[in-house]
Amino acid sequence: RVTEKAKNSLASLKRENPQLEPTLAIIQAHNDHLIQEANKNFAKEVGLRVVHVCLPEGSTKDEIVSEILRLNEDPNVQGLALDLPESVYSSKVLNAVKPEKDVDGLSSVNLGRLVHGDVNDCLVPPTVCAVMELLEDIGGKTVLLVGARGAQGAALQSVLQREGAAVLSCPWRAPQLQSELRHADVVVFGSTKPDDVPVSSIKPGATIISCAHDLLSEKRNYGQQNNPAAEKTVGSLAVAMRMQNMVKNMERWIQSQQYRKWDLHCLKLQPLSPVPSDIEISRAQSLKAVDVLAKEIGLLTDEIEIYGQTKAKVRLSLLERLKDQPDGKYVLVAGITPTPLGEGKSTVTVGLVQALTAHLNINSFACLRQPSQGPTFGVKGGAAGGGYAQVIPMEEFNLHLTGDIHAITAANNLLAAAIDARILHENTQSDKSLYNRLVPVVNGVRGFSAIQLARLRRLGINKTDPVTLTEEEISKFVRLDIDPSTITWQRVVDTNDRFLRKITVGQAYTEKGFVRQAQFDIAVASEIMAILALTTSLQDMKERLGKMVVANDKKGEPVTAEDLGVTGALAVLMKDAIKPTLMQTLEGTPVFVHAGPFANIAHGNSSVLADKIALKLVGEKGFVVTEAGFGADIGMEKFFNIKCRASGLVPSVVVLVATVRALKMHGGGPNVTAGAPLKKEYTEENLQLVADGCCNLQKQIQITQLFGVPVVVALNVFKTDSPAEVDLVCKIAKESGAFDAVPCNHWSAGGRGAVKLAQAVELAANQKNSFKYLYSLELPIVEKIRIIAQKVYGAQDIELSPTAQSQVDRYTRQGFGNLPICMAKTHLSLSHQPERKGVPTGFILPISDVRASIGAGFIYPLVGTMSTMPGLPTRPCFYDIDLDPITEQVKGLF
Repeated sequence: RVTEKAKNSLASLKRENPQLEPTLAIIQAHNDHLIQEANKNFAKEVGLRVVHVCLPEGSTKDEIVSEILRLNEDPNVQGLALDLPESVYSSKVLNAVKPEKDVDGLSSVNLGRLVHGDVNDCLVPPTVCAVMELLEDIGGKTVLLVGARGAQGAALQSVLQREGAAVLSCPWRAPQLQSELRHADVVVFGSTKPDDVPVSSIKPGATIISCAHDLLSEKRNYGQQNNPAAEKTVGSLAVAMRMQNMVKNMERWIQSQQYRKWDLHCLKLQPLSPVPSDIEISRAQSLKAVDVLAKEIGLLTDEIEIYGQTKAKVRLSLLERLKDQPDGKYVLVAGITPTPLGEGKSTVTVGLVQALTAHLNINSFACLRQPSQGPTFGVKGGAAGGGYAQVIPMEEFNLHLTGDIHAITAANNLLAAAIDARILHENTQSDKSLYNRLVPVVNGVRGFSAIQLARLRRLGINKTDPVTLTEEEISKFVRLDIDPSTITWQRVVDTNDRFLRKITVGQAYTEKGFVRQAQFDIAVASEIMAILALTTSLQDMKERLGKMVVANDKKGEPVTAEDLGVTGALAVLMKDAIKPTLMQTLEGTPVFVHAGPFANIAHGNSSVLADKIALKLVGEKGFVVTEAGFGADIGMEKFFNIKCRASGLVPSVVVLVATVRALKMHGGGPNVTAGAPLKKEYTEENLQLVADGCCNLQKQIQITQLFGVPVVVALNVFKTDSPAEVDLVCKIAKESGAFDAVPCNHWSAGGRGAVKLAQAVELAANQKNSFKYLYSLELPIVEKIRIIAQKVYGAQDIELSPTAQSQVDRYTRQGFGNLPICMAKTHLSLSHQPERKGVPTGFILPISDVRASIGAGFIYPLVGTMSTMPGLPTRPCFYDIDLDPITEQVKGLF
């Protein structure tokens, strides 16, 4: 009856979860094969998989604990049970078992719940279940537990008392044993009876049950003259109950895997006036431990990898677990054409999620890019938001984080080294010599690696034995014939180093005169960064890395990372970087920090994976707020046309960030320079400048409307803005087609200062959404560039240089014409000229060059002169950055 019930329950679970393969691991440290056989038979009858881990008899507690800890971390094992000699059972051993895998229910966590009456949140030990199954109504009866020690004795006593029995406990050698036996209605032997202990005093008619480890001796008859009653043993019934517990555990495990509403403890803010520096605000807040935050938002223990106390990597397995969970609403924060100071998109993003979650009790996630070390030490000084709307701890956010950019740098430069090394070796060796080195004899055997076999297949050579290749096939295999003048893959470093913009490599005598001109890019401009931001899985990332085109051969055909045989190594270097990093805002709401491509020279958005995971975690009524770099004409356009195509996600709302100071600049105000004091036009009321500059805001609203997504304008308010200026901007924004326009004070007030924005976003997300892409991928490359130039930037037309046209023709011939476009353009103007503010018209957009990121999946035209390596200013931010050698605290980061 017990096994039939368990079998039916498990069958029901498997119908709802076809991929379910419940596995029970049993650690055995004795030679009782009968117990092992019973476990196998009952498990098979129920439909469970059982793995017996047979340790040698006499194994120490430490050896057993070591095996328990190994199985605790095995994701393929959902239940863990122990069949050990009585002498080995101890709290150390029992508590080593993870409570969620504790099928025998003997760990302190499970036992505590049982004793406290939390019967829905614990498992009753199988032996106790068997005892209760053998007993009929015991209300008011006296039950004597003999030799029932430790966890099992406590569990027995607790359950029996709950059923109304009067429970007494007595050791085997207690003087009062004989007396107690005469009065007990039920006697339960919790352990094997010593041979020299008589039990002749048992009350006639009393029920006798043995829980001893001789589980399969189903009946014993003591044959005592005054007590002919047969002793019942829990035996195989306890084994059946163990299997029933395993099924119950699977029900709990499946339930734990399902989405559940957050139980988030938000952190309180007490904003000060005047507002302190960002780093002072960050340090004044008491953070939650990241594992606590992870549990609050529904992450499981084995889905996070903790880095210190404040950040953790999140494993991609979560996407599979929550694949049937509906996504939340998807919000993009973009902006108007900014001043060099930036207009606070990151601050708005953080303020918005703090308002949604901490003040409106709506699940929300911020997804931000990881800042580059270049701007951190150069001009900008940080990218964690600011004031009372920031990600904390801000110094960890801005410095290294979990090392993703370092991984990208390592992978990028490995590939760069492989290119030059291959050219050198091909130029200095014969086909035979190359072949012998590329396919060496190892332990007397010669064989192709998997990546070499793939290359052979691409070449149309369907052979797997190295000795069978002809001379012609060997030549085709070993020679990539890279044309050095076509190499597009550059080395990278995450520092603003202008003297690396043009370099010469190969000058050492060991390189035999193979000198060429090259350059360094900043690490975040690497195609590997773009791939990290656009990939959807580890397999997808590996395929994208292999497709990266690094040069052309002398016949004009593309040479890829896969051809160089380096794809697997690149994937190994990137295996941890692909996991988003979990952090928190000042108010304790969750943030994903992942990927960091620049928006003027790359697509400027955080990762698809972070967004996808966050959308599952927030649930159907929640919000994921992500940010696109620079103005809507750059970051937002690329978000829609590149990122949304890669992810398949549909945006719900665009939040367009504006500031009065930027609008004044577009209205004809004087230049704004980073590090220099603002002119009086920006600190005093000037309604005319604001009104004139709103043309840029209107244009950015129109750009958003091209994609059919509702737009809410967030006016990031500064203390120098007058109420009349704020009202004027909001009025013009609404008249220009914005769903709403809201002034925000999150920088000085935290989430409370963005509550109206959050309410407007919630309303806008419920509006009809007619999202569409700007262009069809099937259009020719030049036509796609023209559409962006005319419809987004407002250009009259485009003009391609001969180099750009030649590249377009080459990419089209090579089969890359159907990729989206990623324009590399200045962020300081809608046009290609940074000094032209407002809404320039009538200009011809010059395309100086066209390059391809085939692995990332886009063509990127260079508009005018674009540098992929920023330089340091006269007075970089590093003048203010310092480390206290006593406290080890970072100083000067904003």
